[in-house]
Amino acid sequence: MMRKLSEKIRRRAGDIRRFCGAERGTTAVEFALIGPLFIATLVAVFQTCIFLFAQMVLQNAAQQAGRYYMTGQAQNNNWTASTVVGMVCPTALFNCNNMYMVVQNYSSFAGASTSAPQMYNNGQLITSYAYNPGTPGDVMVVQLVYAWPVVSAPFGFSLSNLPNNAAEIMGVSAFRVEPY
Repeated sequence: MMRKLSEKIRRRAGDIRRFCGAERGTTAVEFALIGPLFIATLVAVFQTCIFLFAQMVLQNAAQQAGRYYMTGQAQNNNWTASTVVGMVCPTALFNCNNMYMVVQNYSSFAGASTSAPQMYNNGQLITSYAYNPGTPGDVMVVQLVYAWPVVSAPFGFSLSNLPNNAAEIMGVSAFRVEPY
């Protein structure tokens, strides 16, 4: 039994040496091992960059919306939240029908809340939020809220924190309303 085994090993030793010394196809094998991780990392980087860019655009839109309230334009013209959202929504990136605005007024900056509003309640999308346009001298917080759709990436990378593979992004503007 041992003699048969040693003969087989001797016969296969040449094949094993040739296999270990062969270099054809090495690149393809290395790419097959490294490629999926590289592509997954690339997808994660691109998705994160687009997400952060959208966050910045939404923050700029919230600052523009805040200017309408700070200068009294929204209050004097009796604009609703949907009117202001329609004016500041960057349509190239966002579906403006799915963007919501929270407008609250406070007596002081210490009492103002800028925490993210809840977008879902028991799996149901919340579509109506507080809308209290201030008067001159009030401290106001204007928040634009959007459920950004997220593509699930390989190997478990995901930015989603909402149902339906979405992530909540928000732009905030806090200010004191000017006399108008």
